[in-house]
This record gives sequence, C-alpha cells and structure tokens, in this order.
Amino acid sequence: MAAPGIGLLDTDSEDELPAGWEERSTPDGRVFYANHQHRETQWQHPKTGKKKRITGELPYGWTAEEDDQKRRVFVDHLNKRTTFTDPRLAFAQEESSKPGDLPRRFDALSTALNVLQGRDLSGKYAVITGASSGIGFETARSLALHGVHVVMACRNLKAANQAVAKIKEELSLANVETMPLDLASFRSVKQFAENYKLRGWPLHILICNAAVFGIKWQLTEDGLEKTFQVNYLSHYYLVRHLEDVLIKSSPARVVFVSCESHRFLDISSNKLDLNKICLAQADYHSLCAYGQSKLCLILLSQHLHRRLTDRGVSSNAVHPGNMIYTNLQSSWWGWRVLFLLARPFAKTKQQGAATTVYCATARELEGHGGMYFNHCQLCQASDEAYDEELATALWQLSDSLIKERLSRYTL
Repeated sequence: MAAPGIGLLDTDSEDELPAGWEERSTPDGRVFYANHQHRETQWQHPKTGKKKRITGELPYGWTAEEDDQKRRVFVDHLNKRTTFTDPRLAFAQEESSKPGDLPRRFDALSTALNVLQGRDLSGKYAVITGASSGIGFETARSLALHGVHVVMACRNLKAANQAVAKIKEELSLANVETMPLDLASFRSVKQFAENYKLRGWPLHILICNAAVFGIKWQLTEDGLEKTFQVNYLSHYYLVRHLEDVLIKSSPARVVFVSCESHRFLDISSNKLDLNKICLAQADYHSLCAYGQSKLCLILLSQHLHRRLTDRGVSSNAVHPGNMIYTNLQSSWWGWRVLFLLARPFAKTKQQGAATTVYCATARELEGHGGMYFNHCQLCQASDEAYDEELATALWQLSDSLIKERLSRYTL
C-alpha cells in the first residue's frame, strides 16, 4: 500500500492474467501462478513466460502475521484491513537473465512516488539540501511519506518550516524537520554537520540538491564566486564533514543533483580549466559557471565512490530534467519567462525528483555507484566527467581552497 494520496501505477496489459489464473507467492518471495481450472501451478507467467520475485520489505504500514489457524496474513494497519495476498505482489520484479543488468522499471514520465510505491523505508535517515521548494521539496516529501526521517537542510528556515507543515498535513506521522544550512558560508556548513552529529543520528541518504542558477557575478563571505561555492564546493565540504557518519551508517548513498548543462562549460574551449575554476568577474558567464559546477559534482561523485565504495558508501549523479519550472530560475525575469514557456513540455517537479529518489533507494543499485542517471536510467555523461586524473586534481584543489579560506578565520 502506498502512503496516503499516492496513486498506483497503471497496470501493464501484457502482465494481466488470463481468466482462471491467480498470482501467488511463496514465503521466500518466489512468485508462482495457479490455474484453478486445471488445478496446476507454474513459475512462469502464463502469457509472458517471465519469472518474478518479491524483494525487500513490506509497504509502509503493513505487517505479516498469523491468524488463529496459523495461516500467513498481511495486515494493513493504516486502512485497518487484512488480506491473504502479499501486497508486494504488485511490485514483484522480473528475474533478470543477465547478472548485473539494471531493470528498466521507470522512465521520463515516472514520478518519485511511482519509484517508491510499495516501499517502507522506516528507520532510514536522509539529509537533503535545498529541500524547502521545487524538486528538493518533492524529494523530501516523497521520502517522508514512505517512512524516511528527513532533515531539510535549508537557508530559508521560514520556507522550510512551511514545507514541513505541508508534508505533515498530508501524513501527520511523517518524520521531517529542518536544520539551518547556508551553502554560501563554510562556517554554516561546518556548523550544520556538527549539529547533525550531536543528535547521534545515522545517515543513510545524503542528497546534494541545492543550487543557484543564472545569477550575476558575486562573491560569498569566503571570497569565492557564488555559483561555484553554493553548487559544488560547499557540497564537497558537507560530504567531507559527514563522511564518517555515512561510513558508520553503511550501506549509505550519496546523490548529487547535476544537470545536462555539465556538457557546456566555456563558450570557446568547453574544457574544465582548474586554474580558472573560481571564475573572476572578467571571465564570468552565468550559464558557463552553472555548467562547470554541475560537471564538478559528477567528478566529485566519481571520486567519492571510488574512495568509499569499499566502506559501504556509494555515490551517483543525476540529471532531474530540462527546464523544470521551480524557484531555480528566479534570479532574473527573463529566465522565469523562458522556463514558463517551456513548462508545458517539461517534467513536473514530482517527475524531476524521480531519478534522485531512484538513486537514493533502488534495491538494484545497492553497492553500485560512480554512474550518471537520467529518466531513472543509466546514461552516458561527458567524456570529461569520467576523467579520473581530473577528478583527483579537483578533489585536492577543493581541499586546499577550503583550508586556505578557513585559515583566515583563525588569524
């Protein structure tokens, strides 16, 4: 059963059973098909020939129990009903014939709630940056409606608290709260991480979602170009501070919300120049700065996964969708008009959150990382995004930039 307000996916007519057939499951999760007319059973679907298996936990609010006759029953505590049918049958997955293949369960039209149907993620903790509105809010809402304890890491606490109230109106039992985080300040990032650790919580999902787009050239309090620091460098700093919590909570996942704009870095060379990564005002172009920051996130994801995968932490980067109408384009009226015109042809915010949620929760991605996803499917990033030497150099440069800035506060 999905959380309140969540609709079921449309059934696939190919998988509809012929008259007289029933789908059942064994206690170990194998799906079989009973033909009542001939009193026979088989493992293969009578129409498609596919084999399926139930995996994972029961949906949020369900438990498996025994009735007075020692028969296994499933209790839906939210709707107060009991059934002999395992609710996970609706989400049974086809058994892949090729080990390591990722099933194509979702596409560009899928929403985050579609991705999470049938999941109970109670006991999981997630931190999401920039979660008070837009795609970040839909990511937080979707996870909270399925049992995740969500921490919204936001600069605008008033907007974040309003977002929390909105989620709790939908599901009063949702575990969701706010903590202050200003990505334009290294001191704020450090304070957030220290406050999170003081609470003694684990961290199973870290989603680096917050970003600025199309803004004029300006410096942060740390003396760095704002797009670069907010979109990339402060997220790097946040990951470094929470690295030990992620490892202790393993298996854990980090998801970086990148963009197809990572392919557009410079009007002339379109190459990432680490010597100019903190763009001076004379070299600044807002779209190039945005694309550069998004490439840096993919490089960070690649390097982080190589560094932590053996310690139970995986990392992936995602593209949420093109020109989704959110607050991201609020820096200039021209961007608002452009995104508004594209709105009928773009994804909704719920659809934009789908790939992030997929990488944060999909069972088939457990332990797998260093990849780039679009439409909830693995896709190819730019060649530069897979440059291990560049990723290592960026990691080292990021570390030195932060240390140099922080040293100013101790002088």
